[in-house]
Amino acid sequence: MAEVNQTVDSGEIAKFEAMAAEWWDPNGKFKPLHMLNPTRLDYITRQIAAEFGRDLKAQKPFEGLRILDIGCGGGLLSEPMARLGATVVGADAAPRNIPVAQIHAEQSGLTIDYRHTTAEALAAAGEQFDVVLNMEVVEHVADPLAYLTACQQLLKPGGLMICSTINRNPKSFLMAIIGAEYVMRWLPKGTHEWQKFITPDELYELIRQAGLDPVDRKGFVFNKLLWRWSISDWDLSVNYVTASVKRG
Repeated sequence: MAEVNQTVDSGEIAKFEAMAAEWWDPNGKFKPLHMLNPTRLDYITRQIAAEFGRDLKAQKPFEGLRILDIGCGGGLLSEPMARLGATVVGADAAPRNIPVAQIHAEQSGLTIDYRHTTAEALAAAGEQFDVVLNMEVVEHVADPLAYLTACQQLLKPGGLMICSTINRNPKSFLMAIIGAEYVMRWLPKGTHEWQKFITPDELYELIRQAGLDPVDRKGFVFNKLLWRWSISDWDLSVNYVTASVKRG
């Protein structure tokens, strides 16, 4: 069997392994993700429903869909997808995240296929999905284009990839690194590397090069007065999300 090219960055994996046990603590090191998660889920569910003609008011609107949550961490996105009826595979390159996710899913009465693996290994094995959730991962890999190409290979024709990351500009350095890591101390220092951040135009071009068709992008904006996140049509200056499809 040919060797699979891996884009995982061992230093990045070590950072998240050290925080694995805190995934489900809303006031712990992953507090920013817990705060952002409802807004992420709003975008994800609406995009999936629109692409596959599903009614979000139905009891199990995503029944029959196979969804991959790559970089699943403790399962903050995998579990809601399972509750909505999807068949979910949660994959993470940090092995200590997987038992945390498995235990929490079992406690929640959910069946989720959690695996310590990578996008490249799944693609090499011929795995196929209707949806790939690729949230806050691309800024942590060694080769974004190779990684996104693997995500493209994992999609069935007509499949949908949701990919979010952080813009690269002075504002993102101030907010995502200085603010989140040094001032608010929401994340350990060194969680992000500013030079690995990707602008929206760069990500769109990488997605196209990977063989997908970008169809939407929005900003995730944090309101410091209301202390909550919202989706913005125009402000992609720090956190943002994209949707792209694999044409049949």
